[in-house]
Amino acid sequence: MRQNVKRTALNLAKKTAYKKAIKETTSATSKTEALKAARLAQKALDKAAKHGTIKKNTAARRMSRLMKKVNKLA
Repeated sequence: MRQNVKRTALNLAKKTAYKKAIKETTSATSKTEALKAARLAQKALDKAAKHGTIKKNTAARRMSRLMKKVNKLA
């Protein structure tokens, strides 16, 4: 049960980190600003996938959808 508490806290931290990064990217106004935020979002998603918080394909799908939105900002 102690491990469960620790793992839940770590998973929640990683989940909020990538969700926050995605929100910052989608709320960016310029394309350069969005690309900088997208790099941070990609890093957070990759860390969450590596840790096992989310699956690898889920991270890839979210990053793909995010980059589609960023590329529309042109």
